[in-house]
Amino acid sequence: MKRTLRYSLCIAVLSAMLVILFFLSICMGSAGNHSFGELIRLFSEGDPIICKIRLPRAAEAAILGGALSVSGYLLQSFFANPIAGPFVLGISSGAKLTVAIAMIFSLSRGIAMNSASMIAASFVGSLASMGMILLISRKIRNMSLLVVSGVMIGYICSAITELAVSFADESNIINLHNWSMGTFSAANNRELGVISITVGVSMILTFLLSKPLGAYRMGESYAENMGVNVKRFRIYLILLSSILSACVTAFAGPVSFVGIAVPHLVKSFFGTAKPIVIIPASFLGGAVFCLFSDLTARMLFAPSEISISTVTAIFGAPVVIWIMLRQKSRRKS
Repeated sequence: MKRTLRYSLCIAVLSAMLVILFFLSICMGSAGNHSFGELIRLFSEGDPIICKIRLPRAAEAAILGGALSVSGYLLQSFFANPIAGPFVLGISSGAKLTVAIAMIFSLSRGIAMNSASMIAASFVGSLASMGMILLISRKIRNMSLLVVSGVMIGYICSAITELAVSFADESNIINLHNWSMGTFSAANNRELGVISITVGVSMILTFLLSKPLGAYRMGESYAENMGVNVKRFRIYLILLSSILSACVTAFAGPVSFVGIAVPHLVKSFFGTAKPIVIIPASFLGGAVFCLFSDLTARMLFAPSEISISTVTAIFGAPVVIWIMLRQKSRRKS
């Protein structure tokens, strides 16, 4: 009963924070701040700033933030490493590379990429980076060295991306640069529908894996004894984590530290690591974290806007340092 009460209370707190930040994101902006009453009136009148800019941006930040957090949780479970995440392992950078190349190729020919092609290009890059990490993991059993290898892959992909951007047309460099730094400013209602469907289906499939994931976290031998087909299950984890991180990179660019910091904060907040609890909780936590970060990015130096990754790094990097220090203290004890 105490655990159930704690879980319910934590979910209620995260849900309340999500609602508050969602409305603040719509009410506040460089074009002017509005009260809740004014917001309702403007929304009913179909105000373009509210309906076509702020609302889809807030919704996209919440959905993609949740997707990135769950992707990080899946990768941490897959590698049994507390600092594994799409950004650290170079998966986001791989997706960034393929999307940038695809955008440069299409824009140079006057063709605008649609949502499906953006996700497809990002997914290819995510899988390619994940494949490289898996090949390295067969040779390197030390998880610290594996993370370092992922960081190096990320640097290589980022360097190639910058090289490719330098050869892009001048008219396209600004858009590519803004996207490569991470931003939700390009959100629109058309893309929001694609994002909602892609992330929604992926989240349902992820939640259905809660029980085998709980067994997998106890060890592969334990999972096999519980009837889990480990090889097939690992493929499911790879595909789902890649799709979730690819969707984020395709529409918002690489966003740092969310996939590492949020799952750990959620597990500490809830006092459990059960997948059936942490998967939806990580989604809520990621949504709250990205809404807060996006609001800060927009309002801190308004009307100028800083990249979302700058804000997430400021708040997320200390959490990662705390995780590593705690892991070191546990090993000593």
